[in-house]
Amino acid sequence: MKRVVIDTNVFVSSFFGGNPRRIVDLWKTGKLTLCLSRNIVDEYVEVLNRLGLEGEQELKELLGLFAQGYHCIFTAKTLKVKVVKEDPDDDKFIECAVALEASCVISGDKALLAVKNYLGIKILNPRDFLNTYKLD
Repeated sequence: MKRVVIDTNVFVSSFFGGNPRRIVDLWKTGKLTLCLSRNIVDEYVEVLNRLGLEGEQELKELLGLFAQGYHCIFTAKTLKVKVVKEDPDDDKFIECAVALEASCVISGDKALLAVKNYLGIKILNPRDFLNTYKLD
């Protein structure tokens, strides 16, 4: 099963359909293993709450899946990297990918996508990920 890190913007966009929804559905159906760290989960929750999803069924379901370890693995420790020069806060996605040996970080963030590859970990937008890996 392919291990991936999904950037917050892809998770948020998945609520509106399209390729981000297809990626989240691949995770929910077990075709992808989601790699997570505390910093990533904290950001998911913070952003989804800020968008008004606090208390919504979708957010409760998502957090429940994380809590159950549903097709996901967690890392408690990550090595610090300084890779995303334009947005150092995005380094957490690469740090998680390195710690859990993910094959890919899926993002719509231009600063993160500009990295393209780090230690063999591809950084792809949702469309390129789906075209590259053809998991559906």
